[in-house]
Amino acid sequence: MFLDKFHSVNQGRIVVSATQASQFAKDIAGDYNPIHNPDARRFCVPGDLLFALILDRFGLYQNMTFKFRSLLGPDVPLELNNSDGLIQVTDAAGKVYLEATCDGDMTEDRKLIEEVTRCYVAASGTNFPHTLKPLMESNGVMFNPQRPMIIYESMSLALSDLNIESPGLKTGHSSLAVNGKRATASLEYQLTSADKSVGTVEKTLVITGVREYDGSAMDDIITQFYELQAEYKAARDT
Repeated sequence: MFLDKFHSVNQGRIVVSATQASQFAKDIAGDYNPIHNPDARRFCVPGDLLFALILDRFGLYQNMTFKFRSLLGPDVPLELNNSDGLIQVTDAAGKVYLEATCDGDMTEDRKLIEEVTRCYVAASGTNFPHTLKPLMESNGVMFNPQRPMIIYESMSLALSDLNIESPGLKTGHSSLAVNGKRATASLEYQLTSADKSVGTVEKTLVITGVREYDGSAMDDIITQFYELQAEYKAARDT
């Protein structure tokens, strides 16, 4: 399975190292958020990887909602449990990192699950700067350039059916709600099958340390973003 190199199993529990999490973020999700760098002071495992592990373990349902409860650090043994449609990702002490609810028809088709997973998480590679930069600019705010912090609050998908071929995502409506030093970005997509819409995907992200928008600072961040992206890909491909 394509997820095998992004986690290990120890005594029946799933464990994700910082290196595995970072590689998934960059290689599969196209997500270069510095919080996923192995040496980040506030490192966390990407929510997209937890999403992928749940689909891999429990299958793809027509309706699924994911709510992130706590940031997950590296090397934490995890338990994934499904009780009557409520899935929880917890550690040995019972701390909940992610809750997911699911209903409707379900498929365990491995090929379809991988295709939908790759399609879904690849949208993270367009969050910044493609979507979030214009959203922040139009609202006159941005994150702290010295300590950028953008994390998932929730994710969901609602599918008309599971007869999906060649899945893709088309960008829909996006918005940003600012409340003091915190902002919430709501991103909507249409999941397509052979270019026909088969459902709606929504992602909600939280931006902390919000401050007044600074075009020069944002330009510097974007330049650095693409430089780091190019450096990573060059090192990976050598």
